[in-house]
Amino acid sequence: MIERMWQIIFWINGIVLGYFLILNTSYLVASLVSFHALRRYIRRLRALDLDDLLASHGVPPMTLITPAYNEEATCVQSLRSLLALRYAEFEIIVVNDGSKDGTVDRLREAFDLVPGERLATGALPTALVRATYRSRTHANLWVLDKENGGKADALNAGLNQCRTPLFCAMDADSLLERDALTRIVRPFLENGSTVAAGGIIRIANGCVVRDGRVLRVGLPRPLLPRLQVLEYLRAFLAGRMGWHAAGATLIISGAFGVFRRDIVVQAGGYATDTVGEDMELIVRLHRYCRERRLEYQIAFVPDPVAWTESPTRLAILRRQRDRWQRGLIESLLRHRVMLFNPRYGRIGLVAYPYFFLLEMLGPLIETGGYLSFALTVAFHRASPIYITTFFVVAVVLGAVLSVSAVALEELSFRRYSNTGDLLRLIWLGIAENFGYRQLTSAWRLGGTISALRGKKGWGRMERAGFEVTSNG
Repeated sequence: MIERMWQIIFWINGIVLGYFLILNTSYLVASLVSFHALRRYIRRLRALDLDDLLASHGVPPMTLITPAYNEEATCVQSLRSLLALRYAEFEIIVVNDGSKDGTVDRLREAFDLVPGERLATGALPTALVRATYRSRTHANLWVLDKENGGKADALNAGLNQCRTPLFCAMDADSLLERDALTRIVRPFLENGSTVAAGGIIRIANGCVVRDGRVLRVGLPRPLLPRLQVLEYLRAFLAGRMGWHAAGATLIISGAFGVFRRDIVVQAGGYATDTVGEDMELIVRLHRYCRERRLEYQIAFVPDPVAWTESPTRLAILRRQRDRWQRGLIESLLRHRVMLFNPRYGRIGLVAYPYFFLLEMLGPLIETGGYLSFALTVAFHRASPIYITTFFVVAVVLGAVLSVSAVALEELSFRRYSNTGDLLRLIWLGIAENFGYRQLTSAWRLGGTISALRGKKGWGRMERAGFEVTSNG
């Protein structure tokens, strides 16, 4: 009986070694692809005059839709950054989704809101919109006050009021850089078949903000947000840039993405029965366009930046990762017909299987692998070759990937000009493999269990607000 148990554990160890090898090799290939793609992009960017591009193509009007729920701490700063954007013609629709704090009061005071009339352009079903406000100081700013229905419901309410061919979906706690819209609209100008484009999300903790602008980029002092800086660099510069280069973008962050309004409405708007409405929409757009044989492109653009506040407490971060995992599972299972289906091209044959097998099932394999490795070592059943192999594929390769993400940042956009910050990020790329990665894997496993139990809702999030300087 005991030997049979050890045979099972050894079998698990083999699966886990294969998992780590495939996962980290995939990330390594993506990093190499990203390196070459970023080099080409930077060279092209340096030779490109954005003003000439915009003047020659004309800028399509855009509506920014920002759902807000209990965003009292950050909503004013975020809106100030939006109002100062460098873009020819845009409107802003803030959708207050039944906030229980002073979000509407803060907006009313800061932007002199008064009741206003606005004709609907769509009929997506949403919770009741109680009131519509316009700003007397900013003609392009509108606020919808509605009953709580969730983020996707709020986005649909904003879509029903959208008058422009493009819309930007973003979080109310995010800050866009001044030229973010100008940069992210480029795929739509250069390729008429573009239906969606996402920008990069960066961590604002540790940065200095004034009037909705990030004045100085720096690392946060607490360890937890620092680790998230590294995660975001790895996810966007190494991961999403690589998928974009392969023509297989499957995720656009809900914090910052631009879409063709007509295609999104035709596809049914945002799904309100998932906490992963951002990923679900992208998967559905792929499916919608492929099934109708529409020519389309979904792009990732690495230089338009949205700055966001990351969780600073373990409990809040755990709830976030639980929600992300549930959203991933809900999105993938809903469209499981795409798995290994050649009808959906490289999405069905490459991107979808990767996220299904390695990202969705990964937490179960990874967490179980750490436990089986610990048992094998503790009972002296592990050979030196096995221990060394596990360390190399699970730890060394993971550290190499994290350090390579920092290198991609330094070779491309160099936002962290302080040498000490870069060295700290490199050190974190090594240190995160001893505790933090295992913790996030356990949280994601918890999200998998939550999804199996049918858990719904976002869970409580807390915002401390951005570090702000005075005008003096």
